[in-house]
Amino acid sequence: MTTNKTTRKVNPTGRRKGLIAVEPDNWRKETLVSATEKAGGTVCPPEQATALIWAAPEQPELLPDYIRDGHDWVQLPFAGIEPFIDMLDNQRLWSCGKGVYASAVAEHALAMILALKRGIVDYSMGSSWGKPLGTNLFGSRVLILGGGGITEELIPMLRPFKCSISVLRKSNEALLGCDQILTLEDLDIALPETDILVVALALTSETEGVVNKKRLDLLPSGAIVVNVARGKHIITSDLVDALIDNEIAGAGLDVTEPEPLPDDHALWALPNCLITPHTGNTPEMGIKLLANRVEENVVRYIAGEPILGCVDISAGY
Repeated sequence: MTTNKTTRKVNPTGRRKGLIAVEPDNWRKETLVSATEKAGGTVCPPEQATALIWAAPEQPELLPDYIRDGHDWVQLPFAGIEPFIDMLDNQRLWSCGKGVYASAVAEHALAMILALKRGIVDYSMGSSWGKPLGTNLFGSRVLILGGGGITEELIPMLRPFKCSISVLRKSNEALLGCDQILTLEDLDIALPETDILVVALALTSETEGVVNKKRLDLLPSGAIVVNVARGKHIITSDLVDALIDNEIAGAGLDVTEPEPLPDDHALWALPNCLITPHTGNTPEMGIKLLANRVEENVVRYIAGEPILGCVDISAGY
């Protein structure tokens, strides 16, 4: 069973729990139906259900066609809820994939960090022996933007490298293995002392464009930036300029703005930029993790226990 701090109970309604719709038809549905039934739920059409498991993150526009007034809980598949934000209401409980994919994405972030720090990106493009490249991850000063599940998973992965780890988050609640907690007001002060900047934030109006020219200029020239959150956290044109002018050493991007990144985009030609096509968590990895979350939440739903990964509608994540 997975764990997540964001929980909330579904209020008793007097209706029999456990009648759950899994929609729409697609390649994920069979796995999520099995997870629902394994947890003790009865899969039924939306008209008979008291809850809805949404199986199509790529088709948010279809969701209103399946929601019924009788649904008191809707489970969304991904941690990011931007495509669904205008559909959220206070009539029912909404939960998403917060924390579900954290370990896979944190592992991807670590892979990007090592590839950039040790010159693997440059070497992979080589056609001759070349010159020595790279710097150690050991002892690096790491600043992580965001204090959610990805960060909770990434911190212990970095600990063997004896990194100094700072985390920027809304709450001042301590994180195990973190050396200091910062707020957004501290960001500009912390950047000049940062070797590795990892973006792992939820995307909100406050965090959109948080990495821009001003903040890239504050980073040391040997710093690297890794984004495993959302492309809109970084002003892409500012990042391109910083990489071309060697104002930072490199960037690892699993997400971009725009996305998908056009074939002729300037970022593709930069030898100090590593790009992966939003595969920090692949569909094959993700469906197993999502099924585990669905199974656990269905168990909780039927028992009237707190649901994991609840959406904070006012916060937007």
